[in-house]
Amino acid sequence: MEPALSSQQIQTLRAAIDCLIPPDEFPGGWEAGVGDYLLRQFERDLRSSLERYRIGLDALDQEAHARAGQPFTELTPKAQTALLEQLEQGQVVTAWAIAPENFFRQLVDHAMEGYYGDPGNGGNRDASAWKMIGFEVRE
Repeated sequence: MEPALSSQQIQTLRAAIDCLIPPDEFPGGWEAGVGDYLLRQFERDLRSSLERYRIGLDALDQEAHARAGQPFTELTPKAQTALLEQLEQGQVVTAWAIAPENFFRQLVDHAMEGYYGDPGNGGNRDASAWKMIGFEVRE
């Protein structure tokens, strides 16, 4: 079976997730399992979104190359954030096969699902996001 994403796409996804949810006293997005959540969901509920992710992640790297001459993963965190902010506004310098602002919104929505959702879905490792917001499961 073909992997959901290429290794480069996974690295770009990781950098974008950690840019959206950077670590502080709590784990950042990737460490908290957002990547695990997404990769698991690409085989399930997000199967229909997989191709948009492939296209969007490749386009994000192409956008970074066009603007800074290097892949998104090699940009500084400040430059990554600036590029994502431009994406959010639909302000790109390369041709995208999908609307960049829609890809950004989808990425944010799914990152939040993985970060704050039920750990049983593959994200929110050790319920770290729930601990951060003071949510306790009571049985």
